[in-house]
Amino acid sequence: MTITRRSLLGTLAAAGLATTVAPVLAPGTARAAAWKKRLTGADLDTNHRWRVAGTDLGIPYVLENGSIGYLFGDTFDTPWPEGPPVPNDWRSPVMLRSAVHPGAAGGIVFDSAARVAGNGRAPELMHNGHHGIGIDGLWEVTVIPNDGIAFPETGRQLVSYMSIENWNSAGPAGPHWRSRYAGLAYSDNGNDFIRTPLKWWNDGTNTDPFQMWTMQRDGDWVYVFSVRAGRQHGPMMLRRVRWDRLFSPGSYEGWGWNGSNWGWGRPCTPILTGRFGEPSVRRLADGTWVMSYLNCATGCIVTRTADGPDRVWTAERIQVTSWQEPGLYGGFIHPWSSRRANDLHLMVSKWTRTPDNRSTAYHVSQFVGSA
Repeated sequence: MTITRRSLLGTLAAAGLATTVAPVLAPGTARAAAWKKRLTGADLDTNHRWRVAGTDLGIPYVLENGSIGYLFGDTFDTPWPEGPPVPNDWRSPVMLRSAVHPGAAGGIVFDSAARVAGNGRAPELMHNGHHGIGIDGLWEVTVIPNDGIAFPETGRQLVSYMSIENWNSAGPAGPHWRSRYAGLAYSDNGNDFIRTPLKWWNDGTNTDPFQMWTMQRDGDWVYVFSVRAGRQHGPMMLRRVRWDRLFSPGSYEGWGWNGSNWGWGRPCTPILTGRFGEPSVRRLADGTWVMSYLNCATGCIVTRTADGPDRVWTAERIQVTSWQEPGLYGGFIHPWSSRRANDLHLMVSKWTRTPDNRSTAYHVSQFVGSA
């Protein structure tokens, strides 16, 4: 029997499963998202006010007070990680905050930083080993945030993160970074985060699919989508846990296929397969679920939509290409986005380097498209 692309996708969709499809692109291809503004940089107020010059990620999530926190990864007071000068005040993670709607004419404008009263150096939110000892005496290169979530019932915030073992693990498709484990940190004052002893350990082959988390609450449940560290090819998994049981690993339920149907409370079955960058999932106000990630096979930031976290996801929609933003990654969805035209707001990182590995750009920009 001949299996066509259409019949294959139909079969996978019927089972609730899909796979990434590599689109063929050429310069000048129509794009779904457009650059709106650069949000960080040595020449912007993120540096003048909080010494956030070179940085990446910018993961937006709703805080317990209803405004938005933006989680940044490795952050420096120089335009890029290697300086000059060095030392250049390496921190991670760092949080800036804003109550400005991303759809405003001027785009996102930050108004404060966590752990800072007014202006001043924004410190990292939690302990970071920085090529040294992390929590529990374990070596780590750095701590990278994956997502944040907050609970108005308690005023508590949680950040999912990776403890990075190294950036250069060998893999079948080339170098991939290796996480030692995924963890959770919490704050009850919106500023100081405590890393819990909980660890979702990576395995010896760096293929554990529960390392990079994105979290979205819907009612009593928090839905956790996760992939491998290092932007490797592999599965995307889906779990859920009651919002007040996130610190109880035994309470997480897998979404799985048993050969006949999908259901909760089973070993996880891949909901998607591909070469994923950092995933981001948000439930929009109209109930639409939107997912974004870097398709590492094509170098594009793409999105999918679904009617629910455990429903069939649409095929990829290209949002940002490497011709628009060379060296791109991230693509984190702003929770105040909507299904209206040109109201999908994405935080996109850019890190460009010369052939001898010298940085030429390292910052976060806002892109605007349609889900």
